[in-house]
Amino acid sequence: MSAVRSTPTIWPPKWPWRRAILITYLGLLLAMTFLERQIVYPAPPVDRGDWQPPTLQHEDVWFTAPDGTRLHGWLVAHPDPKTAIVYCHGNGEHVADNAELVSRMRSQLQATIFIFDYRGYGKSAGIPNEAGVISDGIAAQQWLANRLQLETSDLVLMGRSLGGGVATAMAAQQGARALILVSTFGRLVDVAATHYRWLPVRLLMCNRYNSIARIQRYKGPLIQSHGTADQIVPIEIGRQLFDAAPTSNKVFYELEQYGHNDNPPASFYQNLAEFLAGNTFHRT
Repeated sequence: MSAVRSTPTIWPPKWPWRRAILITYLGLLLAMTFLERQIVYPAPPVDRGDWQPPTLQHEDVWFTAPDGTRLHGWLVAHPDPKTAIVYCHGNGEHVADNAELVSRMRSQLQATIFIFDYRGYGKSAGIPNEAGVISDGIAAQQWLANRLQLETSDLVLMGRSLGGGVATAMAAQQGARALILVSTFGRLVDVAATHYRWLPVRLLMCNRYNSIARIQRYKGPLIQSHGTADQIVPIEIGRQLFDAAPTSNKVFYELEQYGHNDNPPASFYQNLAEFLAGNTFHRT
């Protein structure tokens, strides 16, 4: 009678566990794909902030994007401006969060400021996505140029964080007298990769904001600032954009121990005013 050879039991079974891990990982990928818009565009509630700040005189402006989306912004005029600026805010704020900043810029830079909300932000209609948000910025630049009877290339463009990606795209398409970038990135996918190392974000992300490629089409003056303690957009990612800019007329301000959402020091605005002084503003 032959002996029955028993098969050794391996515990835990290898394949079922691997399959469970794979299914879980694919589920996470699918979930993050659906959540991308909420992560990239965490628009604050419209009732946050002061929409009628008593210390800031402004004009409520309504304009439309090329696809007909109704957009809102503030025009903060200076009686004797040296420059005119279109300001693109970060992804976690709206117009009403920036009253103090706009007031400071108007005074220290002697500038007329137009700050607007992207689609899906503040009082602007629509749902945000990269193509739509950039088209909103282009429409805002064109609106201010028409209002002041200037060329779009006569306006200064300024963007913070995600707004830097928007402002860079605007400058690449419509030109600018100067481009000011604060705490921004070369490519949004590189920022995502630092926070989600376990995800193939460079393959999956729809909102890519490749400013390194876009800035190749902008040859004008560039001033860029970044905090060394920025944990949202590491300074190295900001420097990649600065290094890629083809213009020779560029300055990078490294702000020691400043984080992503820290307000730049007063010296930054003084340096910014000096930088812009060489860009003559023609009023009509």
